[in-house]
Parts: sequence; structure tokens; C-alpha cells
Amino acid sequence: NLFRGGEWTQTLLYWLASFGGLLLVYGVATWLPTLMRAEGYELASALYFVVVFNLGGIVGMLVAGWAADRFGAPRISALWFALTAAGVFLLSVHMPMSVTMVVVFLTGVFLNSAQTMIYATVSIRSDAGDRATAVGWTSGMGRFGAVFGPWLGGQLLAANHGDWGFTAFAVAGLSSMIFIGIAALRGGR
Repeated sequence: NLFRGGEWTQTLLYWLASFGGLLLVYGVATWLPTLMRAEGYELASALYFVVVFNLGGIVGMLVAGWAADRFGAPRISALWFALTAAGVFLLSVHMPMSVTMVVVFLTGVFLNSAQTMIYATVSIRSDAGDRATAVGWTSGMGRFGAVFGPWLGGQLLAANHGDWGFTAFAVAGLSSMIFIGIAALRGGR
């Protein structure tokens, strides 16, 4: 049972981390070109950033899997969310194109795999009889963030506050880092 004894706080922390993680994944993936255009990049470059971001995501899954096996999924998830938040926030600064491409790539590396490491953490920290339910509910609760992220980006842009987009998404990354970090410190397995 996901709510027996003190498990409800652990469950809630996983859900909140997943909410913030998927808010970040879908918010950034949806609004990256528009936000980059707002930072002064040309349309072609802004669209190219999406490709580079997703290539980073592919590499990130491979690297995170190896790192999680070596250092533990909870640690990697928390660290990756911190690095994601830093990368997303850096995107709000207009940098030379080559530096921006590296930041976009690295943000893609960390962002996509940070969320996946939440599922790995839930899986290893759950009893065998509750594992599938725990991962399913964590993923399901995260989907609310997947809806909220694109909505949030759209609301900021509609209100002419697109300059706050990267900051809002960076805060979501820091929040997920805190939630998964607390859950990892509390977990006994």
C-alpha cells in the first residue's frame, strides 16, 4: 500500500517530483523555440535548438542509466535536476551560438533522464508487491505537470512575460531536485 504508515509522505514526494519533472520536460519541449526567439535568436536557430535538445536527451538516457547503476538513481535524479535547472536558467542569457548549443545539448542530457530516474528511484524504493502501482501512480501524477508545463509557458507568453519562462522552468527543476532529494534521504531501501 502506497499510504500505509509513513509511506504516504514518501509517495507524495515522488508525485511532486514527477509533477515538476514532467512540467519541465513538456514545458521546455513545447516552448523552447518560442522562448529562444524571445531571447533574440533567429527562427532557424531556435528550431535547431529543439533537435540538439532531443539529441541530448538520447545521450542523457544512456549516461544516466550507467550513472544510476554506479551511484544510485536517487542521487543521479537529484543531481540531474539541479544541473537541468542551471541549464534552463542559463538559456535566459543570450550567449554566443556555440556556447548556447552546448548548454541546450547538456540541458537535454540532464532534463529527460532526470525524470526517468524518478521512476527508477520509485521502483527500487518500493516493495515488490507495490512496485508497479507505485511507478504507475508516480507517472500518472506527473502527467498533471505535463499538462501544466505547456499551459504555464503559454500563459507567461500571452501576458508578455516570456522572459520569466526559463526562470519558471528552472524553479520546477529545483523543486523536483528538492522533492526527490528528501524522498531519497527518507527512503530506507
